[in-house]
Amino acid sequence: MHVGDLPLPPEFVDHFREEGIESLYPPQVAAVEAGVLASGASDSSSEGSDGIATDESVVAAIPTASGKTFVAELAMLTSEGPSLFIVPLRALATEKYETFQELPGVSVGIATGDFDASDEELGDHDIVVATSEKVDSAIRNGAGWVEDIGCAVVDEIHLLDSRSRGPTLEVTIANLQRLTPDLQIVGLSATVDNADEVADWLDAELVTAEWRPVDLRTGVYADGAITFEGGDTRAVPADGDAPTEALVRDAVAEGGQCLVFVNSRGAAHDLARDLADEGVVSDATSEGETAANGGVRGDPAAVAEEIRSTATTGTGTALAEYAETGVAFHHAGLRSEHRSNVEAAFRDRVLSVICATPTLAAGVNVPARRVVVRDHHRYTDDGVESLPVLEVHQMFGRAGRPGLDPYGEAVLVGDGDDAADLRERYIGADPEAVTSKLANDDALRTHVLATVASGFADSREDLLEVFGSTFYAHQDPDADLTGITDDAIAYLEEAGMIADGGDLSATELGELVSQVYVDPLTGADVLAALDRATELDRVESLTVLELVCDTPDMRGSYVRNSEAGRLTQFAMNNEAVLAKSVSDFDGDFQAWLESLKTARLLDDWIHGEDAAALAERYGVGPGDIRRTAERAEWLLNATESLAEQVENEGGITETIRETREALGRRQP
Repeated sequence: MHVGDLPLPPEFVDHFREEGIESLYPPQVAAVEAGVLASGASDSSSEGSDGIATDESVVAAIPTASGKTFVAELAMLTSEGPSLFIVPLRALATEKYETFQELPGVSVGIATGDFDASDEELGDHDIVVATSEKVDSAIRNGAGWVEDIGCAVVDEIHLLDSRSRGPTLEVTIANLQRLTPDLQIVGLSATVDNADEVADWLDAELVTAEWRPVDLRTGVYADGAITFEGGDTRAVPADGDAPTEALVRDAVAEGGQCLVFVNSRGAAHDLARDLADEGVVSDATSEGETAANGGVRGDPAAVAEEIRSTATTGTGTALAEYAETGVAFHHAGLRSEHRSNVEAAFRDRVLSVICATPTLAAGVNVPARRVVVRDHHRYTDDGVESLPVLEVHQMFGRAGRPGLDPYGEAVLVGDGDDAADLRERYIGADPEAVTSKLANDDALRTHVLATVASGFADSREDLLEVFGSTFYAHQDPDADLTGITDDAIAYLEEAGMIADGGDLSATELGELVSQVYVDPLTGADVLAALDRATELDRVESLTVLELVCDTPDMRGSYVRNSEAGRLTQFAMNNEAVLAKSVSDFDGDFQAWLESLKTARLLDDWIHGEDAAALAERYGVGPGDIRRTAERAEWLLNATESLAEQVENEGGITETIRETREALGRRQP
């Protein structure tokens, strides 16, 4: 099927041809035949001009690099109304926003922040790119533009399985369907074992495929050789190198680029340093040979200088130093500009190697000839855990650059003892089934309040009907939702957020907590802390920062054993301005110390400390400072709204406002 055969206006056909899309990949053809084109694109309301079904919801579970973005564009460009593209991460939102802006004559909007706003101006765009949290908050705040959506594309739909993001994504999809019954939904993923179950929930046509534009070879490296699925081997002698270094050196020598996944920021930094110090890129092959093989091109020194020009910490300086040798590291602690620099330079084949944490596998477009998964375990509060198959397969999917590589290789690093176990666990194995995580106290509490406050339910029966349309209920039709929803209602009633007099209604407080988009527990904690703060002789920026950092919606900073004593002494010395009393503390003291550390970092930041000093003092990266400041600014905005409702004198509210504005003025 050729792009010119599609019922698209000529300007879009020309655009895709200029992008190198002349013929559709087989999975893209399957999506078109399944009905991803809206009926408005053809002469018939039920079938296209070539007898192709139209206007169907579709779940496309197809490999990475097989053309999911193009499938999304076809759906959105032929939609009979504005389109919504839902992503899990802000970085992905920016990437897709820039991609869709290239479409001729198409107006594109982006929404990732300001959770207490409806952003009605988004209704003026043809395509809106947004996180699921932003769409959820828009629905809670009564955004009219949401009801006009004709097509909603859900990227990385397998994240229904995520404990943190899954419940919000699930409820958002269910609410979109409730608000717009004729909505076309297009779910995209490369790794869904039970895609048929997801498609059935969405009443969607299912498209599955194993076809990739570049063949993928997966295997395990041990004892100087890669053993691929099927039994073929490739010798990669270590010659004194560490196994990962040998795999990287071999890939670059062959004219390829290499992505290496490790399990921590420190590991990414250390490996990049080692590869740079060993001259892995410069020693592997000459520039002419590399370019001839489709490998790196351009001058890494220019990338290094770009990074160095905006580096404010030792982390940024080190990144620039390593980038000059063709090697970089990538993790969430970097400034967003530096992550973008690394990604763009790798796509442009200026950098040869990225050492990254698994976040890079979450949809960002950075393919490589060889993907090396060095670390296949992670450390959690419960101990050491093996990585899920789904997550490892996400990493594998980055192997192979369409149009450049004859194949892609994805390799797990093992040894003689665990190689067989790694092959059995990950090579050729099916990923874990996606399961709903909605039946979780935190998620239910939040979404029960939002459902009532948004007017979707004013009785227990209505509430059960709403939750009966979720993926959770679809997976377990016999599940009794009464008990778990009653528990959530009981808590919300006790917290003064829901009135239960036979009918359910949100109180003024409950509506406000839902609209400012905080966990009801956060709302309750903030109100209790505000009450304590009114008893203080003075309230400072540290007071209100400690207040918002000590909530479920703020992630505290890890406190090392060597820091705990100093933090405790600081708390005792500053007890007069803290919302919690150290002398008669009640609760998890270690968790509170983490909150206090975060509050101190932010307080130092708004009082003029530079990023380099903070990074050194608190053991954080510049990206951490920015994300923490942005989150605190959002929580202070929510706290200000709550304080305005309960405070009479206005002193605390003014301090909250001044602190929020101070955070807004500082840009890490």
